[in-house]
Amino acid sequence: MQSVDIVIAGGGMVGLALACGLKGTGLSVALLEKDSLEHKKTLFSRDKALRVSAIHAASEQLLKYIGIWDQILVQGACAYTSMEVWDKDSFGKIFFHAQEQGCHHLGYIIENQAIEQALWQKATESDHITLLAPAHFQQVAWSEDAAFVTLADGRLLSARLVVAADGAHSWLRQYSAIPVTFWDYHQHALVAVIRTEQPHQQTARQIFYEDGILAFLPLEEAHLSSIVWSLPFNQSTHFLQCPEAQFNQSLAVAFDMRLGLCELQGQRQTFPLKARYARSFAAHRLVLVGDSAHTIHPLAGQGVNLGFMDVAELISEIQRLKTQGKEIGHYPYLRRYERQRKQSAAFMLAAMQGFGVLFSGDKPIKKWIRNTGISLVNQCPSIKSKFFHHAMGLDEGSNFLKDL
Repeated sequence: MQSVDIVIAGGGMVGLALACGLKGTGLSVALLEKDSLEHKKTLFSRDKALRVSAIHAASEQLLKYIGIWDQILVQGACAYTSMEVWDKDSFGKIFFHAQEQGCHHLGYIIENQAIEQALWQKATESDHITLLAPAHFQQVAWSEDAAFVTLADGRLLSARLVVAADGAHSWLRQYSAIPVTFWDYHQHALVAVIRTEQPHQQTARQIFYEDGILAFLPLEEAHLSSIVWSLPFNQSTHFLQCPEAQFNQSLAVAFDMRLGLCELQGQRQTFPLKARYARSFAAHRLVLVGDSAHTIHPLAGQGVNLGFMDVAELISEIQRLKTQGKEIGHYPYLRRYERQRKQSAAFMLAAMQGFGVLFSGDKPIKKWIRNTGISLVNQCPSIKSKFFHHAMGLDEGSNFLKDL
């Protein structure tokens, strides 16, 4: 049996960030990933990835602390300096610019695989991390003093703390019988890389209309953007399968021709949009982070940032407990992490639900109310500043990040 301090299930961005972020704590980590390292390398070698993330300032701080930020920038990242949101066929719009808040940029649009690849490289170079891939859980036994993990190939591990970072369908969460509040947005997100006639000018744009939400996120090349198009299932299926010429035309029209003609680059993909909220984010010798604990609508681009803030808060708590000589796996000590992160996730889920209700439908009175509200926010510097600080993660980052 191999004994470590912490077992992390899941080698995605959040699990890897936690493993790498525990550097210097003196704690040993075993990171379990279901895919082989060879399969991961194959994924990293592909051309333009379809999935990207809008990394805000607090997540940027975390990635700098881990020591991979410069590597990510070399692989390709686009700093966006402004953001524009509007309601189709109406007067409501809001515009943010970094200079209004005395900042150089609002955030970065980065391919998920660029972040994950940099984290994998850092993990392989870290002495405190043991990578087990492929690795599949068979069972976990909990005792007062340790958690005992049995893998499908017969390997045995003991740990003081087990962390579930194994995604929305978390095996660990289900095995531990932690209930989940769940609701379906009744939409699918279509993602693709698009070449536009006009340059994006480092601006993230999002349009709301009766049947969906369409975001153009700027990539490093001036005429390339990653789109996230949230649509009812039948429409997403249609646009996934229709000829490219028809797709390009429909996309440009849906986006109010804001960037001129559109041209699809490569393939299209869709995935269902569902919200999840675990009833507990911690238990005896178990912690949930990232999608294992919560999933939200991508309309605000906050999903991975929410997960990275879980990581920052958990690192802070583990460091505090270790400094105070307390047991890192005891649930009474983990409840502070749970309270902090459940509050942030609940707020974000409620906000996304509110946006969805506010911008759904095309009734004249409802449309007038929301557009009047948007216009008032756009004209009020103090309210815009609050929106800005939350979007940047500046009012959410843990003390651990604020002290960096």
